[in-house]
Amino acid sequence: MLSSLAAQLRQSLSILQKQDIQTAAQALGVSKIPIGDDCAAIPDGDGYLLFAAEGMLPQLIETDPWFAGWSAIMVNVSDIYAMGGRPLAIIDTIWSQSTSDTTPIWDGMKAAAQAYNVPIVGGHTNCHSPYNALSVAILGRAKRLISSFNAKSGDLLLVVTDFRGQSHPNYPFWNAATKADPIQLRENLELLPYLSETGLCDAGKDISMGGIIGTLLMLLETSHCGAILDLDRVPCPEELSLERWLISFPSFGFLLSVRPEKVEKIRSQFHTSNLICEVVGEIQPTQQLILHSEQESIVFWDLSMQKFTGFA
Repeated sequence: MLSSLAAQLRQSLSILQKQDIQTAAQALGVSKIPIGDDCAAIPDGDGYLLFAAEGMLPQLIETDPWFAGWSAIMVNVSDIYAMGGRPLAIIDTIWSQSTSDTTPIWDGMKAAAQAYNVPIVGGHTNCHSPYNALSVAILGRAKRLISSFNAKSGDLLLVVTDFRGQSHPNYPFWNAATKADPIQLRENLELLPYLSETGLCDAGKDISMGGIIGTLLMLLETSHCGAILDLDRVPCPEELSLERWLISFPSFGFLLSVRPEKVEKIRSQFHTSNLICEVVGEIQPTQQLILHSEQESIVFWDLSMQKFTGFA
């Protein structure tokens, strides 16, 4: 039943953790630089400087430190490309209980930095900490932006992802990156700045730890829109349930809000690279996210009544 699925999604850790962003919204208030995109976009000459940062889950660092190192690079790179930019450099902050604890983290970060061709140029390292922790920040540049503030009523929603991967055994991660050909990884990501620079797309987000559902809510909140998400049209890997997929981080995944006349050209660009790119819904003038499946519809979230991240 759709109502049962909606209730489970609302109580998922992926959705609850995204609501933690409300604490930042309350503390920071209004900013000269709009907050709510995948990166802070600062006008600079004929383009934009892009800044982003991510911290890794403590459990992931403890149980899979190599993948934590890789993921710290991967998620930041994804944020830059999601806004139509290209990454320039990365810095990291590592806290560990010993030098040996840092080795697999460094190995993962170096492997990802090489795969994505982004240099690690500095940071902070402390090997006398009572705990292990990792965060990474990234600098990039864009000529034109894909922004979460630009979705418009009447846009069609496209999910872009790569099914050539496998699910992580312990976390809601779909790994289509670590075993992929690095050249193909970079070529796939280059499609995003191509879309922005050619004017094919100016609205979207990368699919984050909130999954498709959480990412869509963040996009709608900053764009002051609503949407109908047709769950029957959401492409899903065969080995995963739809519920798990909707709150999974896909490693290569983007949610694009596209003017209808540009949809087919965008789909053909991704299909040429053997990537998934399908229409899954439509932006609406209300502030409600409506889930639709078969003959049933339900209001999943009403942003006019309940904030999600608080940035709008």
